[in-house]
Formats: sequence, structure tokens, C-alpha cells
Amino acid sequence: MPMNGFSSLPTLEQCVPEELHTMGGTHAGAVHDLQPVGRALVGEVNGGLSPVGGTRAGAGEECAKFSPGKEEQKKGLLVGTLDAVLDSTSKVAPFRILHQTPDSQVYWSIACGSSREEINEHWDWLEQNVMKTLSVFDSNEDITSFVQGKIRGLIAEEGKGSFVKEEDPEKFREGLMKFERCFGLPEQEKLVTYYSCSYWKGRVPCQGWLYLSTNFLSFYSFLLGAEVKLIISWDEISKLEKTSNVILTESIHVCSRGEDHYFSMFLHISETFLLMEQLANYAVRRLFDKETFENDLVLRDPLQITKRGLESRAHSEQFSAFFRLPKEETLKEVHECFLWVPFSHYSTHGKMCISENYICFASQDGSLCSVIIPLREVTGVDKADAANRGVSISTKGKTAFRFTEVRDFEQLVGRLRMKCSATSSPQHVVNTEVAASSASESPKDFDVGPSKMGQKDNSKTVGTEALMTVYHPQDAENLNSKMLKEKMKEQSWNILFVERGHGVSMFRTKKARDLVVRGIPEALRGELWLLFSGAVNDMASNPGYYTELVEKSLGTCTLATDEIERDLRRSLPEHPAFQSDTGISALRRVLTAYAYRNPQIGYCQAMNILTSVLLLYAKEEEAFWLLVAVCERMLPDYFNRRIIGALVDQAVFEELIRVHLPQLTDHMMDMTFFSSVSLSWFLTLFISVLPIESAVNVVDCFFYDGIKAILQLGLAVLEYNMEKLLMCKDDAEAVTVLNRFFDSVTNKDSPLPPAVQQGSNLSDTKSDHPKVDITDLIRESNERYGDIRYEDVESLRCRNRLYVIQALEATTKKNVLRVVSQDVKFSPSDLEELYELFKREHFLSCYWNVNSPVLQHHDASLPYLEQYRIDCQQFRVLCHLLSPWSQCANRDSLALWTFRLMDESSDGLINFKQFACILDIMYNGSFTDKLKLLFKLHIPPAFTEVESLSPSKGGDLSKEELIHFSQLSVSSIEDTLESDSLKSSPEKGKGKVDIQAYLKQWQDELLKKEENIKDLPRMNQYICRLIQPE
Repeated sequence: MPMNGFSSLPTLEQCVPEELHTMGGTHAGAVHDLQPVGRALVGEVNGGLSPVGGTRAGAGEECAKFSPGKEEQKKGLLVGTLDAVLDSTSKVAPFRILHQTPDSQVYWSIACGSSREEINEHWDWLEQNVMKTLSVFDSNEDITSFVQGKIRGLIAEEGKGSFVKEEDPEKFREGLMKFERCFGLPEQEKLVTYYSCSYWKGRVPCQGWLYLSTNFLSFYSFLLGAEVKLIISWDEISKLEKTSNVILTESIHVCSRGEDHYFSMFLHISETFLLMEQLANYAVRRLFDKETFENDLVLRDPLQITKRGLESRAHSEQFSAFFRLPKEETLKEVHECFLWVPFSHYSTHGKMCISENYICFASQDGSLCSVIIPLREVTGVDKADAANRGVSISTKGKTAFRFTEVRDFEQLVGRLRMKCSATSSPQHVVNTEVAASSASESPKDFDVGPSKMGQKDNSKTVGTEALMTVYHPQDAENLNSKMLKEKMKEQSWNILFVERGHGVSMFRTKKARDLVVRGIPEALRGELWLLFSGAVNDMASNPGYYTELVEKSLGTCTLATDEIERDLRRSLPEHPAFQSDTGISALRRVLTAYAYRNPQIGYCQAMNILTSVLLLYAKEEEAFWLLVAVCERMLPDYFNRRIIGALVDQAVFEELIRVHLPQLTDHMMDMTFFSSVSLSWFLTLFISVLPIESAVNVVDCFFYDGIKAILQLGLAVLEYNMEKLLMCKDDAEAVTVLNRFFDSVTNKDSPLPPAVQQGSNLSDTKSDHPKVDITDLIRESNERYGDIRYEDVESLRCRNRLYVIQALEATTKKNVLRVVSQDVKFSPSDLEELYELFKREHFLSCYWNVNSPVLQHHDASLPYLEQYRIDCQQFRVLCHLLSPWSQCANRDSLALWTFRLMDESSDGLINFKQFACILDIMYNGSFTDKLKLLFKLHIPPAFTEVESLSPSKGGDLSKEELIHFSQLSVSSIEDTLESDSLKSSPEKGKGKVDIQAYLKQWQDELLKKEENIKDLPRMNQYICRLIQPE
């Protein structure tokens, strides 16, 4: 049976007894009674005598061959069948698969079918998914137990699928109660869903239930008296992938804390894996990557997460990323249909996807045809052809899109008309059809609408021309051969516009991709970048926004603006546009405005290089929106403080190298070489390593194909230099090979003047290296690696994100332990264990408390020691667990005072170094050190009176009381001394009292007490026990 993707099995209920579906077509409601059947299957043999004839399996086989049923009884043959439980009046199916334990008279009905073809499908599924596994068991009883558990799980799983669709809260409540009873997690832990599966403990599978909750992956099994319980927090998972091998046809591999766990035999493995992937990435973003998570109101509250919500969110994210739409768009409807393609005279099959503001279509027949129709552009929605269930959509560009074979097309027309009427408001009347660049059109045509009002008083500050048109205007009278080729390119695009439309609603087909590979003409480059990136939609939805940002951001002084000023003249310094104040000022405005818009990113190196190229070909406001599209959608998390997105894509690149260039992988002992050398490729889209006239062709492909274009080109570069790289003896030599190659890349068709072209300046000095044309290189990368799909890249990104985050966490841990180990006497292993406990306690507060101050203060950009901190309540838990002084009567008060002593910043949080140093004194400090610590705990600012305690609690403090006392502001000993001295001094008010003298006097008295040990027995009894714990 097929088990790929989300495709349904040949009615998976058929692979278990037919009663799941209908017993001979007579028991349609049987699925609601499957849960007790699953229990009865293992507990006892049901059904009395059932007639079964024909051949059966021999002693060495685990599954009996199918055979036709007979109506006469066979005395002494017990068959435990599910049909007797589900419906005693139903017919026995003519074909069944039975399972017999050798030397047993009991047969178990595994599957039923009404035809030979149907039962053969069941048999094939059993061979692929069950029989290969049976060889790992040592006894026939174990095999029987496993098969029974597997079939029971499939029955229950299918039953659960039916009640989930029907939203049966009673069934889910049963699962929730079992989840809470088995694992004992806090009641705030939200169970999302659960699945029947097998967990591989060594080489033997355990049939049980996999529970997916907001913070944990949990598994429970209880068979033949053996209990298996597993709890893994999502934030500890470093690898999550679907795998297959000889024994396991398909399984899910989870790696946590260096341990591998395998789960198999899912009913819907793709659905399960997608949810696991979402929950793992959600936890990682929430706990490790605050920058990208902070504004996500949906996921900030774990109690709001549901299975349906996660699935809907995944589809919406895939939808908006594929069509380059704003991230806020939510997928509302999907319809399979046909779209009439007028220039090809045929209808292409695909899916119509509808969100709040867009109607999109993507073909599924290999024609690579897609269409994006903003509702703001729609002028009419009509029923086109009732016989073919047609829908016609007209746009402002006088283009009509005709969809046919649309299910419920009449209701769809009504809904679309309502959407369009709601969208047609004054603020949406903006010209979003990108005007074709020509000599007869005004360069300001694209800026019509409300945005002009904002620009009226700021024309001196906001540029309205692309820098290339100012510094390299085309000479229409003197056309050389390169300019003639450029005009031919423009003509090809104009023909495409006539055939396929011009603007945001144009048909995007393979021909458009082919023209992009050849290089977009200089005159159309900015326009098409804006179109293919989706920035045109952002710009149309926010008229006047950039002008307002410029007004607000100019003159501000932040760390980001300081870094921007430092890098302004490092951005394409060889280009005349950035040797003048015009280009520098435009670059400053765009970067400063973006830093003001997105302070979480602010400014990151490499943004200046990318923005410089954008300003060459796009107007200033367009360049800003292009930068928004790159930083926030096309290259997510690339430009935050830890460049997580770039590291993830480098990990994806390494994985693709292993697949496509294995000989290079075998030669390179350390794969980190590829990461170090390719970081600039990803951050600057090859702009920093290629001559500018060649790099813009790469940017063309990036805006059309996304990160896929960069990955393909990277593979092509390595393959082109394969022989030389295999001869390199070290990394430095390999870097030299690649640098020389990039210097030799040219663009023979570039119309840029020789003074600007970087490649032409190197032609004489690098003549010994063969020239490589960028167009040929890009075309070769598409031919060789064009089969890399967008879906595959996104899947690799999700998988490697977990690995990258955990690698960064390992680096954080290593640096923290290195710093703290210099100040404590704990062994490295003990210190590492303390760190893990401290970090775990930090996360425990984040799991269930949405407004946790620990979570709010967590910032991965902080110094290593400050990234993880705990509050007083968490410290109390650890103190009771670890402190040698935790057996005293007033241990809560002692924990409170200890916390107040460490909390020097008075923000209610302490870091790991403070925590480790206090424990080090308690365990490894000298007698004097412990005495000093106790003394400090009994004076301000650590000491505070603990009152209003419940008599029934004794010395224990509630969480609320603990937090309250930890935040009380108590004057320090110096302030107290100063206040007392001023009151008693005859010269009060005339000058400051010498506090150091008082402190020295107190220190002398303490030293005298330390010398006299006989004074110690008079100390409070519990303090003595603290100093010398038993």
C-alpha cells in the first residue's frame, strides 16, 4: 500500500479487519465502537466458534494466507475475530488473512476483503510494514503480542481519525486523561494530539501511544506487564527526520541529548511528522529565538495551540512563501480547478488558493504556470459557464482569468464579490501595475496615489530615480553591439508582456524563467525585481509609509545608526554612484528607515552591500520594500544578531553537497570548510565575491526562484572547480582556487561602462585563468540542479534549523562553563551537570507561564552568562534540591536571603555564574567562607523580615510570598550606617560619615570572634547545622 506524503492508503481501514470499514457492507457505524475492541483483542479471545476453511499458514509463518470462507462449523477451532464483537449478525468476509501462533489452536483475523484484489493489497501492506519487522523478535509469543498490539493500534487510530473529524470531545478527553495519568505533567501542559505507533527499544518494537503536547514528545506502552515511558522536551531535540531501512519501511528518527529514538508504523506518518516538526520548531523559536517569536501573538500562548490550528498555520505559511505574499496572509480556501491559458490555447490543471486579499493559482501538471491576482486589482467576478462550473475574474489590466471545473462555483462567486467590495476602499486605490520603462513614460508614474502627498514636502530627501539612470543613462543614438543585445532582451520581455500580461497579475511560466536566466535588461530590472519578490504588494498596501519612516528616523542616534555610518562608504566604493553624496544619502535613508521599522534586526553587515545594488536599479522607496522582502520573507532570520537563517541554509548547502557531489565530500575531511567559504555567498547573494555586472544576474534569479537559485549556483561553482579542489592540500589553497574562479567570471553582454565593470579591470592580470560567462554558469546550474524542488529546500531548512540551534546552544554552554570554571572548585562534570539543571529550571518556567519574566528577559544576543537566568521561585526549587543547607527549619527564608544577596541588579533574576559561586561556597568553601556567607545573609540587603506567614505552613513560603519578599527594596548596610550615624553625630548634615571606618571596625570584631571558637555554641542551632551539614 502506498505510504507516501499525505496520500491516503487504499482505504487504510482495509488493512485491518474489514469490520473497521464495514463488515460485508452491513455495519457502517462500527468505527465508533473500536476502542473497546482494541482492549478485547489483547485481553481475551472473543466470538466463540467462527467457520474458517481453506489453507492456513504453516508453523514457520506469522500471517496465514488468505482463503475463502465456508459456512459449516469446524469443531475445536477457535478464531478470535473482531466481527463477533462489532456485529454478531454480519457476514464473514469471503477472504481473510489470519495470524496463528505455532502450536496454538487460536487464529486471529488480521484483515478481510470482499475480493482477491482487495485482500492482495492487504497482504502487500503487511509485507512492507509488518513482516519485515518480525525477524527481530526472539519468541513466537512476542511476535503474536506485537501483531495484536499493532492491529489494535491501527483500529484505534482509525477510530480516532473518525472522531477527530467529527470533533468528538469525549474521545479526546479519554486520551487526555490517560496522558495526564501516565506522565504526571502540570495541568497547563496542552495535549495537541496523539497517535498509535511502535517505539523501537533496541531491536525490539514496543506498540503504544505517542502523545504530542506543546512542550513534550511522550510515549507510553504497557504490554505483557512491561511498561515503557518516554518524555522528551522539544527544546532538547537536535534532529527530527523521516528515515527508512531494511527493517523499518518508514520511521521517524528523533535525536535528543545524543540518544536516538525511532518511531514507526504510523497510520499517517506524513501528517504525524509535519505536526512534530511544527511543534519542535515552535518550541525552538519560543525558547531560543526570541527575536523572531516576540511578535507572534498566536504562538505566544501555548494554551491556544491546537492540531487544526497548526495544520492551518503550516498551509498558510507555505502559501504565502510560495507566492511571495505578505506574511499576514492566511489561506482561507483551496479549490482544484482548471485555468484557461489563452496564449497556449489549453487549460492547465492546478489549485486556486484564496486568502483575505489575493486569489492565486499554481499548476500541478508540470507546466510551471502560476498567477497572483490581488483583490484590489479585481473589477468583476462572474459565472462564466454553468455547464463547466466556470468562474471569470476581470482585472484593471483588462485581463480576464477563466477558471473551470470549480466545485461550488456559484457560492465561490458570491464570496469573492463580497471580498472585492470590502477591498475597494479609497486607501486601496493605488496603481500597482508596474509601468513598463520607456522613454515616453514619466519616471514618477509609479508613485501616483496617496504616497505623493507624503513626498511633496520631502522631494529633497527621498530619491525618485534609480541611481543607474542618473549615472549611466542610455545613449539611444550611439548603440554598440552590447546595447543592441540589451534592446533585443527588452523586446523579448515586451513580447512576453503582450502574451502573458504585464504587472502583478501576469502569467508566470517557464518562458519567464528562461528569460530571467539570460539576464533581465537593465531598464526592466528594478521593475521585475519588485514584481517577482512580492515587494510590489507591500508597497501598494502601505502608501506613504516609507516617507513617514524617513521623517521619523532621520536624526535618531542608536547603535544601528552608528554602524550604518561606519559602513556607508564601504558599500560598492568603486561605483561612481556611491562616491557622491547622492548615493550615500539614499543608502543612509533606506538603511536607517529599515532599522527604525525593525529594531529587532536593526542593521547587520552585508545589508549595506545588498541595498547598494538595489538602489542602482530601483527607486529609493522601491529599494526599501525590496529590502523588506529580502530580510523578512525571502531570507528569514539572515540578518538577526546570530544570523541563524544563513547558518541554516549553509547546513542545507552541506547536505546538498553530500548528495550531489559525494566525491568532494569524501575529499574534504571537515565539512565546515564549505560553511566558512560560503557564508558571504548567502549573506550578499554572491555580490561580495562576483564582479557587479555578473552579480546582478544572480540577484535576478534569486528574486524569481528564491534561495533555491543561490543553492544551485553554489553547487555549480563547486562542480566547475571540482578537479582543482580535489588537488588542494588545505583549506587556504581551496579558498584561493575559488577566489580566482570568481575573479574570472564575466558578463560579456553587460552594457555597463568598462570603468564600472569589475571583471573587465581584472582581464589583463588574470588572463591565465579561463573566462566563465555568468549566463552560461547560471544556465548550467539550472540544467544540472533544477530538479531541487522548493518543497525539498523548505523541508531541509526545517530539519537543519533544529541542528543549528542546538549547535549554538552547545557553544553557549561551552563558553559559560569555561568562564565559570575559573571561579569555582567544582569538577568539569559536576559543573556541566549544574548548568543543565539550571537551564532546565529556566525552561520549566517558560513552558507554562506566558508572561514569565525569565522568558521576557531572555535574549540570545546578550553575553553568554546573561542568556539564561532564573527567578527566586526557581532558585528555591534548585536550592532545596542541591543545597547542603536545605535541611534547616527555615530553608525558604534562607533561600530567599541567598537569592537577594546574589541579585545585585535588583531585577529579580540571577545568572548561572552567581548560582554556581554560591553553591561552590556551600560545598567547597572554607569554614571562614561559609561563616562570612551566613553573616551576609543576615544583614541588608540580603536580609528582610519575613512576616505574614500562614501558621499551618510553618516556615514555608508560598510562591507569591517568595516573589514579594524577593522584590522588596531594603536599604544596604552602608545606607543604614549612614542614617544611624547622622542621627547620633553632633556634626550631622555637615559632611559624610566615614563608612569604611565602621566597616573596618566590624571586620576586626568578626576576626576576634573567629579566633574564639568557644563562642560558636551560643549561635543559633540551625546555623550550626548549616555550616557543618551531616
